[in-house]
Amino acid sequence: MKNILNRLISHETLSKEEAKDVLINISNGSYNPSQISAFVTVYMMRSISIAELAGFREALLELCVRVDLSAYNTIDLCGTGGDGKDTFNISTLASFVTAGTGIKVAKHGNYGLSSISGSSNVMENLGVKFSNNPDFIERCIDQAGITILHAPLFHPAMKNVGAIRKELAVKTFFNMLGPMVNPSFPKNQLVGVFNLELARMYAYLYQNTDVNFTILHSLDGYDEIALTSPTKIITPNMEGMLTHETFGVDRVTQSAIKGGKTITESAQIFTDILSGNGTQAQNNVVCANAAMALVTVTKCTPLEGFAQAQESLLSGKALQALKKLQELSK
Repeated sequence: MKNILNRLISHETLSKEEAKDVLINISNGSYNPSQISAFVTVYMMRSISIAELAGFREALLELCVRVDLSAYNTIDLCGTGGDGKDTFNISTLASFVTAGTGIKVAKHGNYGLSSISGSSNVMENLGVKFSNNPDFIERCIDQAGITILHAPLFHPAMKNVGAIRKELAVKTFFNMLGPMVNPSFPKNQLVGVFNLELARMYAYLYQNTDVNFTILHSLDGYDEIALTSPTKIITPNMEGMLTHETFGVDRVTQSAIKGGKTITESAQIFTDILSGNGTQAQNNVVCANAAMALVTVTKCTPLEGFAQAQESLLSGKALQALKKLQELSK
């Protein structure tokens, strides 16, 4: 590790294989916490290269506990987090709305590390069980249309990093990796990223896979469609911009999509929205993100996707998916 750190401090980059080896060594417990912390810190001060990101991703996918959901045409709606915006749990809510439309969702998530309440914090608070048991996962997909894949259960390689990430409490390159290492290898992905540079890198990496992807970045910094500004979109076939007009709704203010100050508050906002008691702004943002999941899987238009998402949310189908998941968790 000393050699690697010296090279990184001298502004060298690692090859894909070297990056992969470092992550495998981290998972084997070959380095002490100070070395891991120093390694992680380097990438907060300089950009990660495509080769490094590809190597880290390959290592985590090789080491993960795999889940076979190949019988389903699943999508994962996942953001990198790390945008510092402290919104409510938009992509998790959009996941339930998407499931309510009949699309199967394999949601990869974790506890909030740089935010107050990550996807897993809210799910846990609402009584959803985390498990890597294949039968349980399949039952959830079959009956609720959605399964929650809590990252630590599928990425044992990360156990030596978890405490360090929590203590650092700022975004690290592991935020960049989260959406790319879903252990069920979904066929479709809606990925939100926290900056344009990362959007480009993701597009480059995903183009070398058989994943059907849509990458999103709001130009004012959100790692999802926030309807507060135009959103950059990259798919295998096009690049473009989405605005609030794309979905036929009004622009949203940043204060209208703030999250809770505690996990309990966040869970309350989550259930309020899913129960049909969300504000217009909250509902529109959730439905816009779910709409793009539907566009990704079914190739409908954003407006058609938005109408289906709205129907799922307002008819209670999205809430039904959560209730089913809670029931299966007992």
